[in-house]
Amino acid sequence: MAAFWNTLRENLIFVLCCGGIAAGLVILSKIAERFLPATRHTSKTRRLCIIAICSAIAAVLHILDFPLVFLAPEFYKLDFSELPVMLCGFYLGPSAAVACEGVKIILKLLLKGTSTAFVGDFANFAVGCSLVLPAVIIYHTKKTRVSALWGLVAGTVFLTVFGSMFNAVYLLPKFSQLYGLPLDAIIGMGSKINGNIHSLQSFVLLAVAPLNLIKGGVISVLTLLLYKKVARPLFGK
Repeated sequence: MAAFWNTLRENLIFVLCCGGIAAGLVILSKIAERFLPATRHTSKTRRLCIIAICSAIAAVLHILDFPLVFLAPEFYKLDFSELPVMLCGFYLGPSAAVACEGVKIILKLLLKGTSTAFVGDFANFAVGCSLVLPAVIIYHTKKTRVSALWGLVAGTVFLTVFGSMFNAVYLLPKFSQLYGLPLDAIIGMGSKINGNIHSLQSFVLLAVAPLNLIKGGVISVLTLLLYKKVARPLFGK
């Protein structure tokens, strides 16, 4: 019985932590919009439709994730679901990007469920926002190609740093706890791929950080190449 209540308490703390971080990101996006030039004027119905379309595309891309087994254990997967989220944010602003990221995760859970005790899904949301929010906020300060480029660079750097630290401090220990997989076993998976991995810090530095850097770089390049081309058919711009 004591074990049951302990597990319940830990799960409740995890849920509250997820909710708190999600609420913080929503508040941050709303505050940012107050200091940015006016975002695009669209009706609420049109805004919701654009967020829904981008979220649906993002959910499909999220389901089509794939591991980079030469770099990190197979439960770390690369996906390009932040691309439609980024496009949505570039068009509608930071709060729309956070909403799109959240709806994407909900749709993915409804379609596929979770294989990581919800830790991976929460990580995808929080780390995804760490890429999208800086890029969108910086782009909306001026809305030029140069500001878009600097925003995407900043987002990639922030994704790499925050994603790595968040994994080391919270996500990996919580995944180990909720999924019942010892942390040493996770580090051991990394050691089989890269012999220089021998601790949590080296695991994050040599496996997680490069994966985040690759993802941020690919999403950034695709955003620069596609935004102007898809703005008209996707947003009616």
